[in-house]
Amino acid sequence: MVRGDPGAGKSLLGLHFPIEGFESEETVLYINLEETEANIRQSARSFGFDIEGVDFLDLSPESEFFVRDLSYDVFRPDEVEQGTITATIADRVEALSPDRVVVDPLTQLRYLTPDDYQFRKQVLAFMRFLHDQGTTVLFTSQDIEPDPDDDLQFMSDGTITLENTRDGRFVEVTKFRGSDFEGGEHSLRIHRGGMTVYPDLIPRQHRREFVSEKVPSGVPEFDELLHGGIERGTVTIITGPTGVGKTTTGVQFMKEAAGRGERSVVYSFEEAEDTLVHRCGAINVSVREMLESETLAIEEIEPLQLSADEFAHMVREEVENRDARIVMIDGIAGYRLSVRGERGELNRELHKLGKYLKNRGVTVVLVNESTSIAGDHGEAITTVRMNLATGPDGPLTDPYTHPITFVRADFQAAATASGSSRRRRPLSRSSFGVGGPSSVLV
Repeated sequence: MVRGDPGAGKSLLGLHFPIEGFESEETVLYINLEETEANIRQSARSFGFDIEGVDFLDLSPESEFFVRDLSYDVFRPDEVEQGTITATIADRVEALSPDRVVVDPLTQLRYLTPDDYQFRKQVLAFMRFLHDQGTTVLFTSQDIEPDPDDDLQFMSDGTITLENTRDGRFVEVTKFRGSDFEGGEHSLRIHRGGMTVYPDLIPRQHRREFVSEKVPSGVPEFDELLHGGIERGTVTIITGPTGVGKTTTGVQFMKEAAGRGERSVVYSFEEAEDTLVHRCGAINVSVREMLESETLAIEEIEPLQLSADEFAHMVREEVENRDARIVMIDGIAGYRLSVRGERGELNRELHKLGKYLKNRGVTVVLVNESTSIAGDHGEAITTVRMNLATGPDGPLTDPYTHPITFVRADFQAAATASGSSRRRRPLSRSSFGVGGPSSVLV
């Protein structure tokens, strides 16, 4: 049973079912009780579907019913039409012996029965008849206020609910008799090729063995502060005000990874690709060469175009199909603004994505913009926190994080380990570096 409001995608899912059967060399029958066969075929063509091999039993009302006023004045419709429709369906099923049958919508039969008891009895008999024929049935249901479809849910072996909300389209399996299934809402997108489902990410299902090793930045002084670099399979957050070098710091690790032949991906929620390429090029980080050699990909994320599940699917494609070893999300605030969903839900989704990437041995860099933190002379400070774990208030609550602080003042920047000392270096156009200790941070 496929249920949902008008426009949720019930009939589209109903098209996927017989097409898959036909491609598997099965016999399929589509019984349409509302929309005409011509309209269904036209709709299928608009999605790029080939349904020439699908048999139709068109029981939709014809225009003659209106033109010739073929309404019933003495008898109810169920007394006139029910026997004819039932016999027509039975004859076609027995003649075709289909492996798959779609009934769209089954609730249309409700208007051919005098009461709910007779409707349930008719549906049960219909389902038993199809079962005896060895047929797998998918039927759609119009769940409207005067005539809810609760009774049909009890009679079906599986229930799929489709929703179309302001936060996007979703699918939920609430019943699948005799089998286990992934509950909860999963994102859904309708496009030229039909329907695509993005299952909710479950990190524990994606564990794999990997070598725990250091991922250096290629800047000796910086790596010294990090005791060799950040660790593979960990999540690192770089936080600070605008313009202090958060993104550039993350890209520096990717530059070094490219030299080892590893692929990295930047998901940019706030900055255009050209801007990132230009800024990195100004300090001799050759992002353009990395893009050309495919050791780096930059994905610009458009606001409110993706759900959290869809974004997670994008990341999984890079990790599982293109072997990305470093993933940077730039930045966390942009993720919350650009990805559809409530703030608390998005924090949980970001945490799940981080757990998934850690389980796959991927090094993760999260860029987070914060307000300026004043130093001795009003410098802007950036803090790098290591081995991030997300808590109830977001991704900055792990007591085991290892802070690294960058200070920008008078066109200079610095880095300190564990807040113990301050190191300065000029922001030159030819390098990314860290100077020696200069003072103690308090």
